[in-house]
Amino acid sequence: MDYLQHERQHEVVGQGMLKSYLSITKPGIIFGNLISVAAGFFLAAKSEPASLTLFFTTLAGVGLVIASGCVVNNIFDRDIDQKMARTQNRELAKGNINLDIAFVYALALLMGGTALLYQLANPLATVVVLLGYVYYVFFYTMWYKRNSVYGTLVGSISGAVPPLVGYVAVTNFISLEAILLFTMFCLWQMPHSYAIAMFRMQDYREAGIPVLPVKEGIQKAHRHMKAYVLAFGTVSLGLFLLGEAGYEYLAVSAVVCFMWTKVTFSKIDDHNYVSWSKSVFKVSLLVVMSISGVLGLELIPAFI
Repeated sequence: MDYLQHERQHEVVGQGMLKSYLSITKPGIIFGNLISVAAGFFLAAKSEPASLTLFFTTLAGVGLVIASGCVVNNIFDRDIDQKMARTQNRELAKGNINLDIAFVYALALLMGGTALLYQLANPLATVVVLLGYVYYVFFYTMWYKRNSVYGTLVGSISGAVPPLVGYVAVTNFISLEAILLFTMFCLWQMPHSYAIAMFRMQDYREAGIPVLPVKEGIQKAHRHMKAYVLAFGTVSLGLFLLGEAGYEYLAVSAVVCFMWTKVTFSKIDDHNYVSWSKSVFKVSLLVVMSISGVLGLELIPAFI
């Protein structure tokens, strides 16, 4: 009986450690980024040969690299995570995971992801994902996030890399269509991120992170968000006019862009900005999932 209890205790401890190490990879962020990887892959597969094997390989490779970046982010941000109600229970902020082990973990994830992309996709996809990784870890996490109101803009560039990786994994070259896709996701990141900053302003204030709504006020952030949403809609139309996206894409993107524009352009003040920003955030998720989904649905005839 003692032996069985001992084994059960080991099993519980092991499951707890697994859960802890999984949590510092930020699975929610990985999932969100893989949706955009799929969008890039689906768009490229309309004009270039692709396979389901390549699709899942690309998702796995990019997912591992993003996981590595998130672990490094958790390591570097553990001091400010302790100051924010939303993040103070993260494993590294609480000191539950050894820093040296976390660094090795991040390195192993990075090496695994890049090796997968290099061997089973192509070298260009590997180079692009590594550039995004460096930009996220060094320029955003270690520099601009803490020191500049433009940190969100810098972060949006690394956030737009996953769909570009999905695209070049298929094509092995960067086209005008790929640049438009990259630009579209850069623009999408801005109102999406500002919305998060708005409904979590107190956390950002306490951590001393100089995001635009905190430093310049919600009205200035609102003006910027409206401009970015309009620009996003314009570029998404350009992707239809210049790329391989079909009429299904045009119809879906028009509907969700209209919804996003409508909610973003609604009036805000000091009393309703939290509920307003949550609405903008939710619609932004609908936008990226709908666009990615319709690009995939347009591909169904090619895989049947």
